[in-house]
Amino acid sequence: IEKMEGWKGADINKAKIVLADEATALLHGRDCLATIHETVDSMFKSKGGAKGKIESTEGLPRIFITKDDLSGEGMRFPDLFLQLGLASSKKDARRLIQGGGARVEGEKIEDENALLTMDSFGDKQEITLRAGKKRAGVVELQ
Repeated sequence: IEKMEGWKGADINKAKIVLADEATALLHGRDCLATIHETVDSMFKSKGGAKGKIESTEGLPRIFITKDDLSGEGMRFPDLFLQLGLASSKKDARRLIQGGGARVEGEKIEDENALLTMDSFGDKQEITLRAGKKRAGVVELQ
């Protein structure tokens, strides 16, 4: 830490990575760092950027739903954001959507009453939801 105290500019971001890695290693062990770095690279360093699709979802928060959960109308996005911990309340999730910060598979969610349905999955087993640029989670179909 003493060595990093004098760092300036872009080096500050390197210091943040080192400190985050050390804190994560203390809490979860060094084995999980590779997965976390893969997820971060996928989210922030890919050509899609914050709006693009995430290549590796392994390290993201995840909820599991069944076809029965989606029968009828489907599931409202505010409920999913709340279950994933990407919003602290349904009201917070609705504000996120109204403000344009909510995305499903890289596409902006325009309507706070929009629903996730079986059609949303197409031939995939999981869908990625984003809350702003830095937070994301996965809804996986079982």
